[in-house]
Amino acid sequence: MTRTNRATEIEQRLQAPLAAVLSPRRTITAAAEHLAARPDHELDIVIHRAISLANTNAELGYQFVQHAIEALDAMRLADVLAWAEQAVELYDQDGLFAATSFLERPERFADEVLNRANAASFDDTCGMLSIYINGLAGRRLALDIAEHAFTDTETIFLPRRISRFEDSKLNRQLYKATASFLWAQAWYGTFRLDANHRTLEQRLAAYDNPRNARDLFDALETIRINACVARDLPGLYRDWQRLQTLTGPVDYPTHWSGIIARLQRPQASMETTFELLPEVINDEVPLALCYQGVLMPGQVAQTMALRMEKDKAALQTSLAEIARNAVPSVASEDTQQPIDTEALRFEVRVTAKPDAPGEFDIQLSLGGQALGIPPELEALLQSILQDLGGFPTEYLVPAGDNDYDPQAIAAEIDADSESGLGPATYYPEWDHQRHQYRKDWCALREQEVEPDPAPFVNETLKKYHGELHHLRKAFEALRGENQLKKRQPDGDDIDFDAVVQAMTDLSLGLEMPPQLFTQLHRHERNIAVMFMVDMSGSTKGWVNDAERESLVLLCQALEILGDRYAIYGFSGMTRKRCELYRIKTFEEPYSKLVEHRITGIKAQDYTRMGVTIRHLSKLLNEIDARTKLLITLSDGKPDDFDGYRGDYGIEDTRQALIEAKRQGIHSFCITIDDEARDYLPHMYGAVNYTIIDDVRKLPVKVADIYRRLTL
Repeated sequence: MTRTNRATEIEQRLQAPLAAVLSPRRTITAAAEHLAARPDHELDIVIHRAISLANTNAELGYQFVQHAIEALDAMRLADVLAWAEQAVELYDQDGLFAATSFLERPERFADEVLNRANAASFDDTCGMLSIYINGLAGRRLALDIAEHAFTDTETIFLPRRISRFEDSKLNRQLYKATASFLWAQAWYGTFRLDANHRTLEQRLAAYDNPRNARDLFDALETIRINACVARDLPGLYRDWQRLQTLTGPVDYPTHWSGIIARLQRPQASMETTFELLPEVINDEVPLALCYQGVLMPGQVAQTMALRMEKDKAALQTSLAEIARNAVPSVASEDTQQPIDTEALRFEVRVTAKPDAPGEFDIQLSLGGQALGIPPELEALLQSILQDLGGFPTEYLVPAGDNDYDPQAIAAEIDADSESGLGPATYYPEWDHQRHQYRKDWCALREQEVEPDPAPFVNETLKKYHGELHHLRKAFEALRGENQLKKRQPDGDDIDFDAVVQAMTDLSLGLEMPPQLFTQLHRHERNIAVMFMVDMSGSTKGWVNDAERESLVLLCQALEILGDRYAIYGFSGMTRKRCELYRIKTFEEPYSKLVEHRITGIKAQDYTRMGVTIRHLSKLLNEIDARTKLLITLSDGKPDDFDGYRGDYGIEDTRQALIEAKRQGIHSFCITIDDEARDYLPHMYGAVNYTIIDDVRKLPVKVADIYRRLTL
């Protein structure tokens, strides 16, 4: 066959799949002529893949054909197929424009393939990095993926892949260096508020060119951070410098020498950097260090504002509790007398630790008497110190008596109810130290998740279409088959075994029994399951995405089974603001509205679990079912900033689960918390929980776990 005839054949094979996008001015003639020169085995595979892409979207198939020859020239055939596969993933996740833009540049993917063998990926390193970063001083930091490396002071964002070096080991070291540098920014006060409580974003906005000021501030601050780490953590600093040496030195202007010397002094702070910024404001911005990341003052300001509000309220609440316990004559638990804040003076003294540079001892005193600080309060004080560099007077004023007066709580929440927020229901809370309940201690209010019409559900179904097929088959098998019931008084057919036995009895002079028929009986499932979904702030990002994807797959499977199910999210802030979010009730059918509510699930505040379990158990008990399940999806242990953490939160949750068990409810927990083995066996029992070590596996694992629980 001549090359011309071969090209014609290629066009004919692709004409029908691509017909929707072809026209007299938009053909594949030139592409077919180029492809005609490729070997038979390559050509058949390329055409097959083009047809497959066209079945997904004709434009995808067209772009693949147009650029296939460039891809074949730049990559192996296996990599070309991977290029096409990634285009489909982009189409599922981000739409047609992103996928076609990707197909138009096969050389970029080819470059990535060349680097991939030496690259380090976030997925492979995040486990080790999380342990390492949270072993350093300061508040716990989450890890997540972003296009550029930066921190918002609660999460360290890193690129999905690093391939700067030809050695994969060096690329893994660069992940560690970048993450530790971003930790150092938060730890050494890069984002600390000034004396007037202005954020970094507000201070940079005062310059004519805030973006240029930000980049120059970043360059100066990097010099100071390097000096701090060189003094306090010389081993880590040597690792940084080793990587920077491999990428080349960074040259600073000659007149920066004095500025650099000032920034490297032990007493230098972020304020020193701001004092020096006007001296370099008209200079070129030096090249960034290889591990530096970027500054994102806007994200930092938003995160800090929310955290500082919570930290202040949490500290004032903790001080009120301390005051009651330390000064019973002022406010005893029995009399519930109001606290006289004028008579109670809290003071905080901060001193540098001589054996741990960069860290501080915090001493809390009341009326001049030193107080012991529990670990949770110590962490809270360290967080405030990290943000503010000290403790403003208003932070050290205990919360008033209204924070503890159930009548005041009721009045406040009833006012919310009149505003349309819904009525509150009160529940007790178990105090393990007193060995008794705190009566009507928690106020819980139900509300609906705000529906979000974004196409999240459809995107999830496309993303997991392969797994969903297997899940559906597995759940279809659970529905049960028709069972043949023998020896029935009436039925669909004759039971010949029963007839033979009856004739034998009759020959012996016995009475013939009437049970001579068979019936087909369908086994009916009688299950009600409540899904309790963690919507605390720690689920922000990919954990929230995984939870929502899990619910999408579960709903698809449960609709096949016909099991009755409900979905509620939970979060809140203090015992006065326990919030339950309706996503789907037992009575409500699965619908577009439910899908939009699942899409609208967003990270909120804290994780007060006991009150939620008690309320959902109450709802479950209103359902008539042989088997009742309460399944929790969570990423961590019970936590709320008014003291509901540690042993107190764990013991209250355990007590609520015991109460549910007494009511015939079987509870099970699915978590991604690596530390869960320390507390979940105590809360749920040795076999009533599972830990998923990879959040990306959560959606499919949750559906599979449900299948096994209800066999």
